[in-house]
Amino acid sequence: MSQPTLHDFHRPLGSTGLLVSPLGLGTVKLGRDQGVKYPNGFQIPDDDEARMLLKLARDLGINLIDTAPAYGRSEERLGPLLRGQRQDWVIVSKVGEEFADGQSHHDFSAAHTRLSVERSLQRLETDVIDLVLVHSDGNDLAILNDSEVYATLAELKREGKIRGFGFSGKTVEGGLKALEQGDCAMVTYNLNDQNEKPVIDYAAAHGKAILVKKALASGHVCLSPGVDPVRASFELLFEHPGVASAIVGTINPLHLAHNVATVAQVLRSN
Repeated sequence: MSQPTLHDFHRPLGSTGLLVSPLGLGTVKLGRDQGVKYPNGFQIPDDDEARMLLKLARDLGINLIDTAPAYGRSEERLGPLLRGQRQDWVIVSKVGEEFADGQSHHDFSAAHTRLSVERSLQRLETDVIDLVLVHSDGNDLAILNDSEVYATLAELKREGKIRGFGFSGKTVEGGLKALEQGDCAMVTYNLNDQNEKPVIDYAAAHGKAILVKKALASGHVCLSPGVDPVRASFELLFEHPGVASAIVGTINPLHLAHNVATVAQVLRSN
């Protein structure tokens, strides 16, 4: 039997006009191995390994790629790695968080937001980024109410430098507020943690996009014996009509293929 793919399951990213695969490839591990919370250590893939991973993702029907300035060298590596393939990918990047010398710091000012997007365009070797999300420090409402980041992203969208914008936050209030003006919210949603479900409900009702982070953070869930936690995780996600895609940050080709096969099974049986 041939490996299942996601080519037949692309779906709208809210009302942005973009179509995305139900799984997206997160690329923190292409650029950063410090200050990341993973149970096991890992080695950042070299260019050949990264190129093979991206080719596999594309062959499996994945067209969504998630990066950020806070992901170390991720953006500057993706630029050359994706040369000649720009039309094949929907690229999501972020603003607001910088990572240097092993430390994160945040800046949500208008000047930094603009500088960050211009720098991402250069690093990614593209003239438009499909979606830019605010990388929240957890003070979601303060960022949205008191900083210029959202207004600046709206300007950059009008200028054609980004196609959509949104918010990767940590609170229900932040997610709901972010979707009033924004195109997309990135939320945590998994078998352990469904606190942000009201944000997904709102998105489904208002034609907005939801990307899910930490979808597979389900290692400690008490599932019945014999239940595949990966399958159970994706069943939870994709039974909700508001979810556009789940971002999975694996650099293991076997894990990636297994995740794709599982999502294809879940969506086929829905």
